[in-house]
Amino acid sequence: MPIEQRGVDTIPEAERTSGPRDLVSILLGSNLCLGVIVFGWLPVSFGLGWWASVTAVVAGTLVGTLLTAPLALVSLRTATNLSTSSGAQFGVRGRLIGSVVGLLLSLGYTALTVWIGGDAMTGVLHRLFGLPTGSLSYAVVYGVLAAATVIGAVYGYRVLLRLSRVLAVGMTALLALGVVAYGPHFTTAALPDAGGPLLGSFWPTWLLALVAAGLSGPIAFITLLGDYTRYISPARHSPRRVLRATWLGLTAGLLVPQLFGTFTAYAARAAADYAGPLVAAAPGWYLVPLLLAASAGSVGNAGLMLYSMGLDLDAILPRASRTQATFAVAGVATACVFAGHYAWDAQGAMTSFVLLLTAIGTPWAVITLIGFVRCRGAYDADALQVFNRRARGGAYWYRAGWNWRAALAWGLGAGVGLLAVSLPQYEGPLLRFTGGVDCSFLLSGVVGGLTYAVLTPRAVPHPAPSLNPPGVKTG
Repeated sequence: MPIEQRGVDTIPEAERTSGPRDLVSILLGSNLCLGVIVFGWLPVSFGLGWWASVTAVVAGTLVGTLLTAPLALVSLRTATNLSTSSGAQFGVRGRLIGSVVGLLLSLGYTALTVWIGGDAMTGVLHRLFGLPTGSLSYAVVYGVLAAATVIGAVYGYRVLLRLSRVLAVGMTALLALGVVAYGPHFTTAALPDAGGPLLGSFWPTWLLALVAAGLSGPIAFITLLGDYTRYISPARHSPRRVLRATWLGLTAGLLVPQLFGTFTAYAARAAADYAGPLVAAAPGWYLVPLLLAASAGSVGNAGLMLYSMGLDLDAILPRASRTQATFAVAGVATACVFAGHYAWDAQGAMTSFVLLLTAIGTPWAVITLIGFVRCRGAYDADALQVFNRRARGGAYWYRAGWNWRAALAWGLGAGVGLLAVSLPQYEGPLLRFTGGVDCSFLLSGVVGGLTYAVLTPRAVPHPAPSLNPPGVKTG
């Protein structure tokens, strides 16, 4: 299969041959991996019991999906990725805000997936073949995973879609075997080694788990969904079917692996670490399936994240091709993997990352959705590509390519979110007004959305002056 040549340019109708079933496959298959499974461990590490952990994960995922799923309809209309589509609200240069947010989200989740998957693979190989667990072994395993991930990301959407279809079936079977393997040791009691509720009492800790383990999953897709729906034709598939497929894919693709992570965390008594106890508690017959799950699942998930990173960097640097951008971000992601293994505490790093990115990503998503509702899904697809062609003008030029009202609204929302966040090493000053409960995602979304609505009380039609001669940028 040839390497995908499309970057963030508009996908022609003839190439928009995917459908809602493909969307479900890619959202389900790519998420059945340890990089998503490990989020089910977070509530356990916070000191919560079984039912508290489950309810936090389920409630957070459902709330996050309600916000995130409608974003899939934006790229269904624009035929380009979501960060580029957000130029309708932020301006053709202001949409770089979305590109940076998307790049950071994908970077963190790519590194996390390779990190956790590599740790589990090394542990399994140690039990099976006596592989030393020193630094060299981890480096080799990380390198192999990263290389396989890059190959999938460079080949692009079609290859990743085929891989996701296989993983949707194969990983479901492997996780079902895992329930049988770990079932005899399962317990519903809070683990003593977790040290009780992380924040001192139940409700603040439960709400932290709701955001860090549940809500963060759908929020990770706020800039990613358009990478897939831009290949779906609105002429053949209704928005309702695409929205329903998005909701189903996100809900199943996140809840199945995360609840498996919660289940196995209790079964393996994994309080302070996940990958190590998971491997140690596995019966001998499940080691090979676990190795397959850690390797194949990680490549599928990290490959899609890296693919999205390449698109976002391609959008930031129009002169770079998608392939060049993908190789560049792969190097950065691999460096983050080594930093995560050698320098960071897993629980603290994961919690800080997801809370910070949720705080700055939520207002961007809210503003983009408000714009979609106001324009009723009608976009000038050609005008969205002005920055990519290094041209000027168009319906979304605003002032020098920036809509300062939208940028200000996002900045205020993100700023409030960062001031209200509660991290292991930092507590925002606004926490004293929320009773110590982290409401950063809620406050950032409300402030960003309300500010944008007030500053732009109605959809303003913008003239579309003639543009420089257009050119199509491919990857």
